[in-house]
Amino acid sequence: MTDLLLRCGNLLDVESGDYTEGDLLCADGRIAETGRALTAPEGARVVDLAGATVLPGLIDAHVHVTAATADLGALPSWSPSYAAAHAAQIMGRMLDRGFTTVRDASGADFGLADAQAEGLVRGPRLMFCGKALSQTGGHGDTRPRGTRVHDGHSCCAGLGRIADGVDAVRAAARDELRKGAHHIKVMAGGGVASPTDRIDSTQYSTGELRAIAEEAAAANRYVAAHAYTDRSVSRALQAGIRSIEHGNLIGADNIAEFLEHEAFLVPTLVTYWALQAEGRDFGLPQQSWRKVDEVLDAGLAALELAHRGGVRIAYGTDLLGGMHRHQNQEFRIRGEVQPPLEIIRSATSTAAELIGMTGRLGTLRAGALADLVVLDGDPLADIGVLADPDNIRTVVQHGVLVRG
Repeated sequence: MTDLLLRCGNLLDVESGDYTEGDLLCADGRIAETGRALTAPEGARVVDLAGATVLPGLIDAHVHVTAATADLGALPSWSPSYAAAHAAQIMGRMLDRGFTTVRDASGADFGLADAQAEGLVRGPRLMFCGKALSQTGGHGDTRPRGTRVHDGHSCCAGLGRIADGVDAVRAAARDELRKGAHHIKVMAGGGVASPTDRIDSTQYSTGELRAIAEEAAAANRYVAAHAYTDRSVSRALQAGIRSIEHGNLIGADNIAEFLEHEAFLVPTLVTYWALQAEGRDFGLPQQSWRKVDEVLDAGLAALELAHRGGVRIAYGTDLLGGMHRHQNQEFRIRGEVQPPLEIIRSATSTAAELIGMTGRLGTLRAGALADLVVLDGDPLADIGVLADPDNIRTVVQHGVLVRG
């Protein structure tokens, strides 16, 4: 691996919020040193940044790299090879937008993660969970009302698997962990893209949720839960779930529960904005599109409530189909209620903490993996700089220049 020396950049310490003008040396896939006028090792590639901003590589903590359509019910009928080809294209474009690591929130498996790690697929480092666990008629059950049979074969594309009862959910969680899942995803409440549930429903019994959390903890992993309402969020947190996905309809009482359980919130505001504007163009069924308004306007208020309450908030987007291109717009939307530094932390150091990679990702300190984004502009002065991928000059992943 060729050493890489980036000269004369403004390096952002996301912990302190301070810039330091200087050089950054990448060696053996890690950040070896930062400082002024560093000596380039023999044979190193040297890139003059001329004062551009340098951030840690971005982390999106809620993606679906296999969701090449917003019609999630259609995915199980796709050939696995066809779904993988779409996923490879989606992942490559995420990398170009500055996201060097993503946490897949259902759909991706060990095959895609291994292919990326081995260089067969160009894209972000992939933290996967396999299929999300759903009760019958839950958010992961994509059957319309008139369909009885469910094909849950693991080779099929799709985001969810159905399991009912404590014994069944334990077995399903163990099966995903057997296949190397970095985390377990559970549908703890209703959703937009599912055909037969209500957004305000709670899903899974408390005993089932606890069983899933116990299995994850036994494997030194954790559970992420899809949940919108205050009631579904409260049940998930009380059951030992570590991260709440979406949370658009949380209430003030939930804030204390997040803090008590040291849990994370992963809002995904951009997907509702995109689904309302473009969802039907990319396959979202009409009955799902009608649900979008129930969560769209409330999401920003929920984010502000969580931010003011001191909840740990990670960056997520949850985009589907052709709407993946809006991935960076989440920065702009969050800028309406959060200061730029907090938003940047959500996509770097806080997200790294969520996925168990503190000190290895989300920082420019020596010893971390050399994942970097070089920007034209100052995102602390204007978070909109990050919302436009055209401002990204260079992306470095594991010490290798992958864009620019």
